[in-house]
Amino acid sequence: MTEKPNILLICADQWRADCISSLGHPNVKTPNLDALARDGVLFHNHFGQCTPCGPSRTSLLTGLYLMNHRSGKNGTPLDARHTNIALEARKAGYDPSLFGYTDNSVDPRGKHPNDPALTAYDEGVLPGFRAPLHLPEDMGDWVAELIRKGYDFPNGRDDVFRPKKGFQKPADRGFRYIPTEFPAEESETAYLTDEFLKWLLVREQKPWFAHFVFFRPHPPLIAPAPYNDAVHPADVEFPYRAATHQAEAAQHPMLAYEINRLNRVGAYDEHTPLNIVTTDELEIRQMRATYYGLVNEVDFHLGRIVAHLKATGQYDRTLIIVTSDHAEMLGEHFVWGKEIYFDQSFHLPLVIRDPRPAADAMRGRQVEAMTQAIDIMPTVLDWIGLKVPRTCDGASLMPFLRGEAPADWRDAVYFEQDFRDVRLQRPETMLGITSDQCCYAVVRDKRFKYIHFAALPPLLFDLEADPHETKNMATDPAYASVMLKYAQKMLDWRLSANERTMTNMHLGEGGVFSRE
Repeated sequence: MTEKPNILLICADQWRADCISSLGHPNVKTPNLDALARDGVLFHNHFGQCTPCGPSRTSLLTGLYLMNHRSGKNGTPLDARHTNIALEARKAGYDPSLFGYTDNSVDPRGKHPNDPALTAYDEGVLPGFRAPLHLPEDMGDWVAELIRKGYDFPNGRDDVFRPKKGFQKPADRGFRYIPTEFPAEESETAYLTDEFLKWLLVREQKPWFAHFVFFRPHPPLIAPAPYNDAVHPADVEFPYRAATHQAEAAQHPMLAYEINRLNRVGAYDEHTPLNIVTTDELEIRQMRATYYGLVNEVDFHLGRIVAHLKATGQYDRTLIIVTSDHAEMLGEHFVWGKEIYFDQSFHLPLVIRDPRPAADAMRGRQVEAMTQAIDIMPTVLDWIGLKVPRTCDGASLMPFLRGEAPADWRDAVYFEQDFRDVRLQRPETMLGITSDQCCYAVVRDKRFKYIHFAALPPLLFDLEADPHETKNMATDPAYASVMLKYAQKMLDWRLSANERTMTNMHLGEGGVFSRE
């Protein structure tokens, strides 16, 4: 171990927690993540704090619940007063570097209205990071490399994920079997990994902190060859859902709204000429198969990174964390994407490999405790010997890596969504509520899941009896005491997790008193 070991925080966009082959998934092949889990710890009940991309990454990188950082939508600015994992790591002498994107929107106060930083929601790099390779929404550097190689993509990102021209798919494959124009070795996943490995070449003897962000398996669901052919749609399990989308929509007004929003051609993926709510079984199985192929591709390049660290002697001085920002519905409940309250949107993979001897006893183990994305920042800071800011809502996972289960660890996870649309007002109009009422909060433990809406009916699922979340027990008299208990649990959480920058401080004789 060096005085300052390395830190590698990997985030794959939209990766479901169940898409790990060692957990028994029948389609995905993740040998490299499986190997990392055998040499580290897999957290089985890990959940994100919010969706979609920008808000979820903000919680991951600031350690804050949505109710405290308030950057609730893609494009909602993040208040510049908040610290984050990169700013804190700089206090230990690290120069945190970003490969990919953080999907944050900058605080516009003090900037000129013509500043280009205010014209795209994901152009900002979270303060504290420098970006050797920033791949925002337009993925400009990668697209430019493809054009340099002779590809014809005059409209940049709008062209780059188009299906391969002239490709004739077999009759037993769906539209999303058609691959990209470029092969796998030229994909954005390969390009990003190549550039990161190049960056590492001059840092074998220097401590580094890298936040590496895979875009995949985020849509559009189109894979380069051969990953388009990795899984046959006939082998894919059909998503769990009601007999009709109308029957599914009857569960709750928000679910009805989300299904209605998706019920048109191109709603989920503008490059897919399908209505994913009403399309046929083959197309649904194919889209899921292509998603699994993209997971396989990410795992392959994860393996390249780990192999490089081993070959250069850095593996045993690098903390490696692999997770996701949020997950993906994949057609469950007739919904695609991640902006709905079901577990498939919020349940995330998490594997941590701590190289220190203190973690040897836990290698290959799985932790069943309830953990959250906000725990990542405190874990990293704890690992490098820094104090966790009082503002952080999460807690360090280091005790679990040493085989110590904290006596006071949480028995539930909490997550939220702000589903307003500031520009179009679609949820407000369709649901008959105000913009500030477009939100819900969830308390979920291993038995029950309670969802509280600001202005819509609540939901209660008995996960033991109904793991697919199909039966709302909120109005069942037999569950009245459970409803009261979890509503109180929700209120306890909201009260105790309120923003606390200046709490536990007192001004008086002798100056500022601050409780740790």
